[in-house]
Amino acid sequence: MIIVSMPGNYDTTFPALKHALWHGFTPTDLVFPSFIFVSGNAIFIAAKKHHNNDLDHLWLTLKRAMIIFLFGVALYWFPFFKVIDGTIQLSPISQIRILGVLQRIAICYFLTAILVRHLNSSRLIWLSGILLISYWILLYLLPHGKDPLSIHDNAVRYLDLKLLGENHLYQGEGFPFDPEGLLSTIPALVNCLAGFLSMKFLADRQYSFESLLQLCLAACLLFFIAYMWNYLLPINKKLWTGSFSLLTISLDFFILSALVYLLEIKKYDLGSSFFTVFGKNPLTIYLLFEMLGTILYLIPVNDNHAYGWIYITIFSYAGGYAGSFLFAVSFMLLCWLVAKFLDKQKWYLHV
Repeated sequence: MIIVSMPGNYDTTFPALKHALWHGFTPTDLVFPSFIFVSGNAIFIAAKKHHNNDLDHLWLTLKRAMIIFLFGVALYWFPFFKVIDGTIQLSPISQIRILGVLQRIAICYFLTAILVRHLNSSRLIWLSGILLISYWILLYLLPHGKDPLSIHDNAVRYLDLKLLGENHLYQGEGFPFDPEGLLSTIPALVNCLAGFLSMKFLADRQYSFESLLQLCLAACLLFFIAYMWNYLLPINKKLWTGSFSLLTISLDFFILSALVYLLEIKKYDLGSSFFTVFGKNPLTIYLLFEMLGTILYLIPVNDNHAYGWIYITIFSYAGGYAGSFLFAVSFMLLCWLVAKFLDKQKWYLHV
């Protein structure tokens, strides 16, 4: 995610490291759904360790979700102050983006943790199907413009504008539209449920080779459904269409099966110690790279900002595409060093 979000120069970024502009799919579009999928994996693992009563579980889950959600809001408010007419003033709360990546993870985590406590696997699968079909219907049933699947006229945008207002939405498209909108969180919830169900399925069968094959068969089926559904409801990350949800779930099923086979069954290392450094402090590192990127954009250097100046001064000599990629990798490694230091000090951000 760091490599995708922190290129040296967006215009010379490899296409595979960019999101699809609207309909379509790139490898980058798999990153965020996988975060949500892994959240579902983690819910299953955590559920085996804790056996709180329903009320304590509800409070703990709600508290965690609220903290993650507020971290996301604070991240979009950062650095909290602006220079207006030569004076430092508090950034207006009326213009803070309310929804976003952490906020969507928080909502999906909360709803999944509650649902899996009260519904069995069969009912969760049926619920997932109902949610995807219902969202498809709502895209056409709720108020929208001439084309319900266009970036300007879709029901996701209309609902967010009505409930949140344009000042609280993402402005990166050049107009108010949030790719992590309220309505499109419905199919994203299915990705989280799939993460829980897949981990439970494998664990119940003791991560046997046969269970991995069965999960791969399920992935093939979902991939086929997503491919066919794409003709009626195009694969689209920013709308998080049902076809997009099933496609990303199928790919995550394949990836999870491969990792379990290689790491748990074959006992290959695959450099896992490098990745677990990030995995021990994911929220801290996510906040770090987002805030550090914002700071570099705010620091003026000559006629540029520090972010652009570093790229031009150092990395641009490697060439446009290579330089942009090396900048992103270097940024990621810097974050890794911080994560490694925090790990050695045993400093972890728990919520």
